[in-house]
Amino acid sequence: MKNKAEVVIIGAGISGCSIAYNLAKKGVKDIVVIDKSYICSGSTGRCGAGVRMQWGTEMNCKIAKKSIEFYEHANEILEYERDVEFKQEGYLLVADTEKELIQFKKNIELQNSLGIPSKMLTLQEAREIVPYLNTDVLKGAAFCKKDGFLNPFKTTDAFYRAAKRLGVEFYTFTEATDVKVENNKVVGVETNKGYISTNIVVNATNGHSKRLSDMVGLDIPVYSERHQILVTEPVEPMQGPMVMSFGLNFYIQQSPEGSFIMGRGDENEPRDLRVTSSWHFAEEMAKTIEKVLPPIMQLRMVRQWAGLYNMTPDKQPIYGKAENVEGFYLAVGYSGHGFMFGPITGVVMSEMILGEKPTIDVSMLNLNRFKTGNLILEPSVV
Repeated sequence: MKNKAEVVIIGAGISGCSIAYNLAKKGVKDIVVIDKSYICSGSTGRCGAGVRMQWGTEMNCKIAKKSIEFYEHANEILEYERDVEFKQEGYLLVADTEKELIQFKKNIELQNSLGIPSKMLTLQEAREIVPYLNTDVLKGAAFCKKDGFLNPFKTTDAFYRAAKRLGVEFYTFTEATDVKVENNKVVGVETNKGYISTNIVVNATNGHSKRLSDMVGLDIPVYSERHQILVTEPVEPMQGPMVMSFGLNFYIQQSPEGSFIMGRGDENEPRDLRVTSSWHFAEEMAKTIEKVLPPIMQLRMVRQWAGLYNMTPDKQPIYGKAENVEGFYLAVGYSGHGFMFGPITGVVMSEMILGEKPTIDVSMLNLNRFKTGNLILEPSVV
């Protein structure tokens, strides 16, 4: 293992691999990415894999739009010999209250102003897209045909291989045990396999971001909450778009292989970094799906798993550098949408590290916003 690097990125999920690729593409020659497990072993590999532009804040809309535009050409841009499997058949957002319907209309006005082709649908139009949708329990819907679904493992693999071709070195099953700081400056990373001298460390560990930040004496206002997912047996294609409801608290997508993948949030989920599964989740998930998409209840559940949502107070990510520790950067706190933002996370973080003019100004997503109270609340999260 190398004992010196210009940049050390900790975390080899979509964010870490994308940051490494973008830095290398800009000419940084000495980059190391370490992960305590394998590539895509954390939150990225456990996510629901949907990507959407239908957000309620301008910042999220911009980041998501740029990311999806990248994903549309990811195979060519990253020169990937396989396929990231981008199924671009839209997101159908359904509302069960008038209040949520009003929020949809506000969101769409914002989205359309930014060039996102979302639109309101009547319940009849929604059923034309998903015929077995139970509209009796709904008030209305929104749809964007350019939203979709990707394979998170292959997408991360594409970034990983592209970064390696550019000279980035990856060390898997290598755990960061300490980040060394002298005179308020990063000087290196201690791992279970040796010491790496460096002046720049990027925290891209998502679910474990607080523990890593604690190593340099930086208190970040995040917590990691278990979120569970289940998958059914595969069947013939019967649902194109992701169906999602913020009020009813669910999302469900049929994968290209035919299985249905679905999840929901629960504020009572444990926050102790466990990624086990529970019967309670499966039961509540089934009740919700039976109410909104009854035929799906006839399918057999094959398995379920869990991952970590690294949550911030405003459900927006933290991009930036630590004020009290020179050379320590943060790309964390995605609150469940890190995979969606992966391509642009790499762009904005590489620009920040190199002092370049930003493609998208994400300065308002810095850590200091939690002290000043300038939160940017995102209303559209499951």
